[in-house]
Amino acid sequence: MHRLVARIALLIAAVCVTSAVHAQQPRVLVFSKTAGFRHSSIPNGKAAILKLGQANGFAVDTTEDATAFTQKNLARYAAVIFLSTTGDVLDAAQQDDFERYIQAGGGYVGIHSATDTEYDWPWYGRLAGAYFNGHPNNPNVKKGTYHTLDTTHISTKGFPATFDRVDEFYNFKSIDPTIHPLVEIDETSYTGGTNGAHHPMSWYHDFDGGRAWYTNMGHTEASYTEPLFLGHILGGIKYAMGSGKIDFGRARPEENRFTRVVLAEKLNEPVELAVLPGERVLFVERRGAVKLYTPSDGKTRQISAIPVSTKYADSSQAEDGLLGLAADPNFATNGWVYMYYSPAGPESKNELSRFHMVGDSLDLSSRKVLLEIPTQRLKCCHTGGSIAFDAKGNLYLSTGDNSNPFATGYAPIDERPGRMPWDAQKSSGNTNDLRGKVVRIHPEPDGTYTIP
Repeated sequence: MHRLVARIALLIAAVCVTSAVHAQQPRVLVFSKTAGFRHSSIPNGKAAILKLGQANGFAVDTTEDATAFTQKNLARYAAVIFLSTTGDVLDAAQQDDFERYIQAGGGYVGIHSATDTEYDWPWYGRLAGAYFNGHPNNPNVKKGTYHTLDTTHISTKGFPATFDRVDEFYNFKSIDPTIHPLVEIDETSYTGGTNGAHHPMSWYHDFDGGRAWYTNMGHTEASYTEPLFLGHILGGIKYAMGSGKIDFGRARPEENRFTRVVLAEKLNEPVELAVLPGERVLFVERRGAVKLYTPSDGKTRQISAIPVSTKYADSSQAEDGLLGLAADPNFATNGWVYMYYSPAGPESKNELSRFHMVGDSLDLSSRKVLLEIPTQRLKCCHTGGSIAFDAKGNLYLSTGDNSNPFATGYAPIDERPGRMPWDAQKSSGNTNDLRGKVVRIHPEPDGTYTIP
């Protein structure tokens, strides 16, 4: 009797261990919905990936139901495989959840026409790495020569340097510059290629917090019996799965977690704002108004006005004015705010100045001019002026090139007499001029600055 109990206990323990191991298996989701051309090889692809999972310790679910793209469901998967999808297959909410899944550390695998998918969703194009841009015809399936570019990646380890395959060779557009090509095709080995000497066919890259791997191979049914191709997609799946940890705390919050509250309306060209202690919001309008929203009473009022120039010499409306605003990183203790503006008066210049706020009031008499940038106010335009601080207390200022771009259809380069407003060689094209640049300085307590 004791032996029988012991055997039963061992069997129960073995079942529990097996169940625990099975529960810990990473899972992948194969998604093969099509809204355009449908490849006859999709069933072959599903069956092949199921077998790869059984042989390599990961579970595989397959679906063509886009409602599977929810945060709760996607959190179950280490990677999602777009198997020869085509067209617009996800709605806006499903796209949003998939973006957040990748940001949470998820993996993406694209096979063949996964790049012929979601043309109106630019994020997806960058994730996949490119978009389909046609393929050879008459016939579209041909024999071509591939070159392996990287034999260190898990999906190309052991690949021959050169090999021939029969498949449908895509031409690509909008190729993302961050992809790492693994395999390219020799366009001289077939007719109809349009990507030139380096025509990528398989690649990978880290993207938006997750991992993405793609191969153009897989059009034909026979592809899914080729050991080389099966090893290729197995390596791609393993790369995309990574650690298998999905943490939605790393993703941007969902849209429905935000409530829009209108603080002020009917404004006159508001340009930039700074959030102050106590959730006060200081903001400026281009024509010189400085306004403050106070949450204690929910009201916005004008607390000051900076005299600014808003017209050119020919009396046409200018882009100049009060353009930039930022609070000092230590505003809570020093009360300093910085503004970039075009001072009213005969002198053509823009000015970066520091002012002191006392309570809810701005003290204009406290003005300290840190930087003056000469400009031309004869003709339009190209004015900039946004201000931002980095974590080290350095101030960044963007300046426009202060040149008129409309005289010709070419770059604003005009050296003829009287054409200075049309010549950007004086500003953005001149390394000794601060216009058309991003300027970095470090404000000092006495109202001066140093250069980091």
